[in-house]
Amino acid sequence: MNYPPSVRLVEVGPRDGLQNEPQPVPAAVKIELVHRLQDSGLREIEVTSYVSPKWVPQMADNHQVMSGIQRRDGVRYSVLTPNLKGFEAALADRPDEIVVFGAASEAFSQKNINCGIAESIARFAPVVQAALDAGIAVRGAMSCTVGCPYEGEIAPERVEMLAGLMKAIGVQRVDVADTIGVGTPLKVQRAIEATLKHYELDQVSGHFHDTYGQALSNTLAALQLGVWNFQSSVAGLGGCPYAKGATGNVATEDLVYLLHGMGIATGIDLDALVDAGAYISTALGRPTNSRVARALLARRG
Repeated sequence: MNYPPSVRLVEVGPRDGLQNEPQPVPAAVKIELVHRLQDSGLREIEVTSYVSPKWVPQMADNHQVMSGIQRRDGVRYSVLTPNLKGFEAALADRPDEIVVFGAASEAFSQKNINCGIAESIARFAPVVQAALDAGIAVRGAMSCTVGCPYEGEIAPERVEMLAGLMKAIGVQRVDVADTIGVGTPLKVQRAIEATLKHYELDQVSGHFHDTYGQALSNTLAALQLGVWNFQSSVAGLGGCPYAKGATGNVATEDLVYLLHGMGIATGIDLDALVDAGAYISTALGRPTNSRVARALLARRG
């Protein structure tokens, strides 16, 4: 099996991981988390989102967080911008990349943003164009690519359609996301293969939740197709507010341990990463969800 020699990770913990936390997380804690993550060697970090604080109060401090980060050369800082108003607010904070999103499920799209798939992409078109005009990179998050809490299993043809719509409005790279963590390896491979009908391999990343304990298996399946971009969340933070029982993203620590064990380079110091996960877990008042972190912390005694 010809696995990629190196992998690039996008750390989504500060945004995707924390956005649904019920307790307010101080901006200073978020800033420190970003600093610790970049100190561990991570070179892509999804920091925050520019959404209405009415809907996502946890991200109301977006400007404070973005302006408080001590940026490091070679690190890409991305933010979620759901509309032009959000993009215009983000522009002042100089993100390197914006993220727009769409679902491969009509029902999920309606529940999440109150419109269908085609309409959601049409809404994002001016946001994407504005970002490209400003010289800002654009990534598209494709949710529910293998399963939906309302529709059940998602056909690869739906994923292919969504990828084509994103390509048509100028989205430069996309995430194939198993948002509710129901995917298994062959289903994930089919979703990725459907996406590859519109995007090059270098423009596709895997984003796997671990609800059913399949995230690392699905990562291996994606690696077998040559995928070398993945998203993960330190300490396994996160979940999905529209999918009852869905747990967080695959823990970055667990993913790095897998990759290093396979001889695949990440540029990440696992011990420093474990420290970053322990820091945010302590701030949240609960143990880390990363099995690797728990094992390594126990070994330290």
